[in-house]
Amino acid sequence: MLLNVFIRSFLVIGITLFIGCAPNKKDRQVALFDSYCASCHMAPDINSLPKHLWKNKVLPEMAARMGIRDSTNNPFKGVSLVEQGEILKTGVYPSNPIIAMEDWKILEEYILNNAPDSLSSYPTRPLAEVKQFQTKTLAIDSIEGSNISYLKIDQNNQKILAGSLQGQLLRYDYALSELEPVIKAASTITDYTQKSDNTYLTTIGFLLPSEIASGALGIKNGEIIKSLPQKLHRPVHTLIHDFDKDGIDEIVVSEFGDLKGQLALWKKNADGHFIEQVLLNQPGVIKTEARDINNDGKDDLIAVTSQGEEGITILYQTEEMKFRPEQVLRFPPNYGTSWFETLDFDKDGDLDIITAHGDNADETYTMKPYHGLRIHLNDGLNHFEESFFYPLNGCTRFLSGDFDQDGDEDLALLSTFPDYENHPHETFIYLENRNTKTFDFKSYRLADPNLGRWFLLDSGDIDHDGDIDIVLGSLTYVYSPIPKELQERWKNENVDLLILENMLN
Repeated sequence: MLLNVFIRSFLVIGITLFIGCAPNKKDRQVALFDSYCASCHMAPDINSLPKHLWKNKVLPEMAARMGIRDSTNNPFKGVSLVEQGEILKTGVYPSNPIIAMEDWKILEEYILNNAPDSLSSYPTRPLAEVKQFQTKTLAIDSIEGSNISYLKIDQNNQKILAGSLQGQLLRYDYALSELEPVIKAASTITDYTQKSDNTYLTTIGFLLPSEIASGALGIKNGEIIKSLPQKLHRPVHTLIHDFDKDGIDEIVVSEFGDLKGQLALWKKNADGHFIEQVLLNQPGVIKTEARDINNDGKDDLIAVTSQGEEGITILYQTEEMKFRPEQVLRFPPNYGTSWFETLDFDKDGDLDIITAHGDNADETYTMKPYHGLRIHLNDGLNHFEESFFYPLNGCTRFLSGDFDQDGDEDLALLSTFPDYENHPHETFIYLENRNTKTFDFKSYRLADPNLGRWFLLDSGDIDHDGDIDIVLGSLTYVYSPIPKELQERWKNENVDLLILENMLN
């Protein structure tokens, strides 16, 4: 807390000195925006949100984070005393203003005078109906609607693993068309990994935003069940990997959190106890991958972050399990960055990065034309440049693969927050790669795009016929505006999974 106060005081002094040099009101407004709106994340473009969202959502939250508080922006309203205490510990909401009221009014006026009344939508594009995949619906429980929180294809055993909000993990045998329970957890399942003799189960704890750490990671070996020695702050992804190549796996946990969060690595010591090493001290960590991205023989870690400081960070392993973070991609806080993959997309021998942007479950819900999929090519020195953008409202997940077996990478995208008014068919898009060099893709959609509210997807040869299939998981939990007719349909039809069987072979 003391460190937060010191940093904030230093920041205020620096900003005040800088702004004090601005000669006129317009320059002062620009200086205030550039300074305060980029102090903890990349400054957003004022034109990226409509005026009513700036006025009613963003500016009140900004005011609270600058210590300006009234009945319209009280961060402690409606939360428990325990939650209030945890929020206070974060230091996110100072008790005293860190900006002069005159400057706040100038900043507020500047934003509202320049923000647009609305955002434009991207043009409607031709979408062919996908014929390469044959669809099969599956209900894994009798609960109305669908609640899939975890999804993984076990292609070796022709099985699909699906976790639910209720903590149930089920296994579907594709060959036998049989469903069997695996485990019942205490809260929502977000990850499940079987490696060697160990099984790792991650549960989120509080599903809704909270500063109270109540998540957990359990480890089962035979009849012995252990867990990490402390509660986790809304963990959403777990990576099991032997980074130091000593034959013992480390555990990397992405604790999404809320106001605070972290990326942590857990390693067993000589006594068999897990020791925590915090790699990133920030909220919104969603996923990690282990890659030797600089080809030095040591596996590095790549992470995607959201919650304000959106971007991709490479954590280079230096020596003795030390990691040096370097943010290689950075995005504005309203991009809704939610997923990534590393792959050699252009087949030039180095790893490129593809990102998905479309999380719209926040206070600024509106259709955002900058949401979609981005391909960032590597220049060979691990500098990445955006080379292709495919707009797709609410694009939260994607996966790559040579689905048509022509030697290049195709892409499968899903939208959890589609534009039901202007682009109702764009809930799942299959991009057939026709020319990698020119980024020539042909876009396909499902015959019935709204069988579910697609939240997760995975791929693998589930039917063992030599090509890659896709499975979509649906989560109809309502956390953004949904047409009533779709809510009723999802409630009555109860489609939990949609299997897209590749008919290539």
